[in-house]
Amino acid sequence: VLREDFRQPPGDAAVAAGDPAVLECVPPRGHPEPSISWKKDGVRLGDEDERLTIRGGKLMVASARKSDAGIYVCVATNVAGQRDSEPAELVVF
Repeated sequence: VLREDFRQPPGDAAVAAGDPAVLECVPPRGHPEPSISWKKDGVRLGDEDERLTIRGGKLMVASARKSDAGIYVCVATNVAGQRDSEPAELVVF
């Protein structure tokens, strides 16, 4: 089972360059509990960037750069399927 509605979709955020940025996501209820991943501008974020941490539903950027700005989507996945959250925009100024 994987419900449609995110308990907390990520919200738009604006941070200064060099500051940490956090996008928070609480996935829909599901059985088994869905795992969370993130997409930026349609591309799945991997583990290759050591500045990024995904813990629980939070995406944390240690020190935001201009290149981190974009549209982020929280993706919940389990055996029943996959759901994408509404997009959230991260602005870095």
